[in-house]
Amino acid sequence: MKKLMMATAATALMAGTAYADGHAKEVKLGIILGFTGPIESLTPSMADGAELAMAEVTESGLLLDGATVSSVRADSTCVDAGAATAAAERLVTADKVDGIMGADCSGVTGAILNNVAVANGVVMISPSATSPGLSHNDNEDNGLFFRTAPSDARQGVVMTQVLMEEGIKEVAVTYTNNDYGKGLADSFQAAFEAAGGTVTINAAHEDGKADYSAEVGALASAGGDRLVVAGYVDQGGSGIVRAALDSGAFDTFHFPDGMIGAKLQENFGDEIEGSTGQHPGTNSEGAAMFTDMVAGAFDATSPFTPESYDAAALIMLAMQAAGSKDSNDYKDHVMNVANAPGEQIFPGQLGKALQIIKDGGDIDYVGATAVELIGPGESAGNYRQIVIEGGEITTAKYR
Repeated sequence: MKKLMMATAATALMAGTAYADGHAKEVKLGIILGFTGPIESLTPSMADGAELAMAEVTESGLLLDGATVSSVRADSTCVDAGAATAAAERLVTADKVDGIMGADCSGVTGAILNNVAVANGVVMISPSATSPGLSHNDNEDNGLFFRTAPSDARQGVVMTQVLMEEGIKEVAVTYTNNDYGKGLADSFQAAFEAAGGTVTINAAHEDGKADYSAEVGALASAGGDRLVVAGYVDQGGSGIVRAALDSGAFDTFHFPDGMIGAKLQENFGDEIEGSTGQHPGTNSEGAAMFTDMVAGAFDATSPFTPESYDAAALIMLAMQAAGSKDSNDYKDHVMNVANAPGEQIFPGQLGKALQIIKDGGDIDYVGATAVELIGPGESAGNYRQIVIEGGEITTAKYR
């Protein structure tokens, strides 16, 4: 497999060749992620994952008879819906993108979907927006929205399974006060209580505060065997954990996807020994192939990075199936290229997939995350269960 730098160099070469012969056209994909804000430590590798798929497709020279693919990055901030909407508007109106890989956090994703994507008829595939509220039907989003991450309705059930298997029957919950945090906290509480567990408190916290002692005081008063922190690792979630540790209120935690990343390990190490969590992920054949393909150029196992590769890949494969880069043409092909029947396609095989489609065949895109899109165009859901051992994030198993 070619390393990222080789692929990028090949992209530049292909671009020059394609424009020289005059037959190719350019496909522009917007990448809108929170390059600043509460998950900024996660987004660089997510963007790199998407751009790796674009480089691979450009190198093949097979998309729409030789189109080159370029990316235009924009900052969603993750939390500022106004700023995210304005950034997405620029992608569509000024940069003239043909599709959007993103957004990331659920609140800004919903804002961009409703205010920009639907209004302008642009396909968007999010690798990480997980709020159950985004499970639109075609009548609401005109069939333009998809996501390679599963809904938090599913994550709430998985969290419950992990905690029950750990023997944890009573927990306190704190969540970041936005669509993502509330949606996840509510779906978890419903699943946990249905399984016989007790949620002693389910309380919001605001990001950006210097002191979380009052919030932790309320959580400690309610009590519980473990504190569930449905927050952001680069923001209030870590503030809550630090305050809980410093006060002795809790010493073990459970972390959903927004808290899991290199920063968690860096911030707390063995202070949170024995803590658990989960984020979308798989140990499928495609995941290993993706890691080999990246070859250390960026963190291939960082949360939502494989999903970002898959999101970009699906956009381009759907374009090929439609024979068009117009969203209104290719939106109806996303589900078809993502699912059976057809030849299974893994990371590094996008050129092969484009050729099969060009020849009139069918593909079943498996990708880096064992892609299977269900219902309203979202991932069926696979999860990596983690535990903090020796101060490091380690894999317990996959679900």
